[in-house]
Amino acid sequence: MLEKLFFSERNIMVAILLNAIILFALYFPACRNDPVLEAIDHIFLLFFLMEAVVKIHTLGVRNYFRNAWNRFDFIIVMASVPSVLVTFIEIPDTSLLIILRLFRLIRLIRFFRFVPHLNKIIDGLGRALQASLFVLLALIFLNILLAIFTCHFYADIAPEYFGDPLMSSYSIFQMFTIEGWNEIPAVIAQRVQENGANNHYLGTTFIIGITRFYFVFVVLIGGIFGMSLANAVFVDEMTMDNNQSLENKIDKLQEEIAELKQLLKKRS
Repeated sequence: MLEKLFFSERNIMVAILLNAIILFALYFPACRNDPVLEAIDHIFLLFFLMEAVVKIHTLGVRNYFRNAWNRFDFIIVMASVPSVLVTFIEIPDTSLLIILRLFRLIRLIRFFRFVPHLNKIIDGLGRALQASLFVLLALIFLNILLAIFTCHFYADIAPEYFGDPLMSSYSIFQMFTIEGWNEIPAVIAQRVQENGANNHYLGTTFIIGITRFYFVFVVLIGGIFGMSLANAVFVDEMTMDNNQSLENKIDKLQEEIAELKQLLKKRS
């Protein structure tokens, strides 16, 4: 009776949404560490704890944990319980304990249950990730290769972008996403123009030109071709269910047409 009255599915979803709003508000400077909002947040946590206790009492431990959503909710709530200790115990560094309450925001995933054909979407997502794995690995390999190559030639000219392989890898990935692809070679060209080529065989104009050509190549091969290929493979696998269903209907229609032709031939 208590479960149906207070802990119905509708009430739980409303409580999750309201708690998410409270947690969202707590991170505004004007509301940070607000005692009223903190108290409301603790009330929501107590509500979720009571929900778990009542459901375990009603369903039994085995039946309660047999449900995947119950296990998910229990883990999330238990992970955020230590954040309440800050109110009662003086702890030098409370940042880690307080951040545990943010785990409750993950419960918003429960709203995905209302998405139509969720199982098909999840199956399609799994297939898309498997199909895209080779393309993603190829992009990672290309990123590392270009990062080391670019670091070798431009580490001294633009150390903030290519000072070490990790920074260089991040900058190359940024160019793969077509972000800042023209700013980085512009910075390099400006510094080469100001400081000179530092090369007895290659002139300043040639180095600037080859730099621009090189970064255009990086954008084309990684950003336009590579990322577009990964996106195409991913989308194609995600929509395969719809294509398969359409193909089955066409095959069935062709069979029916073939049967009608045979009947017409027999009658004639």
